[in-house]
This record gives sequence, C-alpha cells and structure tokens, in this order.
Amino acid sequence: MTLKNDDVVSVLEDLIETCQDGIEGFKTASESVQSPTAKTLFLSRLPNIQRGMAELKAEVRRLGGDPDKSGTVGGALHRGWINLKAAVTGKNEEAIIKECERGEEHAAPVYEDALQKDLPMDTRAIVERQYRGVVENLERVRALSHDRSASTTGTSGATTTRTTEGDIRPSA
Repeated sequence: MTLKNDDVVSVLEDLIETCQDGIEGFKTASESVQSPTAKTLFLSRLPNIQRGMAELKAEVRRLGGDPDKSGTVGGALHRGWINLKAAVTGKNEEAIIKECERGEEHAAPVYEDALQKDLPMDTRAIVERQYRGVVENLERVRALSHDRSASTTGTSGATTTRTTEGDIRPSA
C-alpha cells in the first residue's frame, strides 16, 4: 500500500536535507581546492543538486508539506569536517576530495532507503532519477580521487602522468 502523504513528505524532507548537505559540501570543497579540475567538478555538480532540491520541495508542497528546512546535523558536521581537514592539512586537496567522496557515499543510502518505501509512482520517478544523479556524483568524485592518486604516484612510488587516452605512463 502506498504511503500516506505525511509519510511521503517525511521521506522527501530527508532527501531535501541530503541535497542541502551536498550543496554546502560541494560549495565548501570548490572554495577550498586550487585544482581547476576539482573546482570545475564540484561547481558543475551544484546546479543538478539545486534543481533536484527544488523539485523535491515542489513535490513536498504538492503533497501539503512545508519543505523549508535546513541541512541535517550530520551534514553540518560533514561540512565542518571538510573545513577542519582543509585547515589541518593546509587545504590538502586529496583529503578534501576524499571527504566529498564520503559525503556522496552517505547520500546514496539515503536515496536507496527512500526507494525501499512504497512511494507514489510520480514521486518514485523523481527519487529514482535523482538517485542516478547521486550515483553519478559519487562516480565522478571517485574518478577524480583515483585520477589524482594515479597521476601523482604509481605502484613503485614514481611520479606518473596520464595521457589523453587515459593511460597512465611514468614521467621521465
């Protein structure tokens, strides 16, 4: 049986908070990194998350709820952790990227949990589409992390570079 509106609204509010946390996390990360690639990735993901959050808020309103809430306490701690890592490590980009990866690893199960619920079909379609976006965010951040690791050290500890084809070659 499909959830009652109040229960659906509660599920959507959790997702809204997750979006807010992602927005704040990616903003903070983009302001903390120097790498143009990392900065571009973080900034490029923001409009998708912002649109998703707006869509969820519209759905909550349609269902009779009030979506105007701030991020979760866990999200605030996550954002604070990015700032702490940046301060402690001298804005160590690898640590910031790892923290973004951790944040997206947290978001995916929130969406997966929502999809386990008996949501109305139109609401489920929204959540499924946004879940795919979360997975894409996670894959892109992981790729960035992997690319940074692969381009700085190979298995022997030697410096390496990435070719345009994506192969890793030791630097001379």
